Amino acid sequence: MKSTPERRSLIGPSSPSVPRLLVAATRSPRTLLDGVWWPRSTDPVAELPGLVLALQGPGPPGDHGPVANILLRVSDWDSRPSRLRIEGTEGLTDTRFVRLSWFDTLRAGLLIAISADGHRVDLLTLPPYTDENAVRSRPCPDSG
Repeated sequence: MKSTPERRSLIGPSSPSVPRLLVAATRSPRTLLDGVWWPRSTDPVAELPGLVLALQGPGPPGDHGPVANILLRVSDWDSRPSRLRIEGTEGLTDTRFVRLSWFDTLRAGLLIAISADGHRVDLLTLPPYTDENAVRSRPCPDSG
């Protein structure tokens, strides 16, 4: 029996965790990914608010405005809310919603964040159970 997708907005934790995130300063035509993200769990409500705030911060990719939509692979996460409320922090006083779009056809571990102006950030999402030594040995996304 096929389950019904969750169609509700969820509020993230009041203080989002600091994401374990490595984003390349620039993207070359040869680069397939903009960065690597290593969440602590597969709970999108707990993990995505910190990532959204990090991506909209000052400097690339934050120069492109706030994240408006995130595309995720269904099987990579425990639940599938359709929207997530993000509380602004540290000078970001806006409270807004980010749309979450769920796909079976996205590659495993791929997360795509799209800003309000259409700029796209592609991240490799490592499974939370990934060994820390394996994470540290990964090359930087902009190393070519």
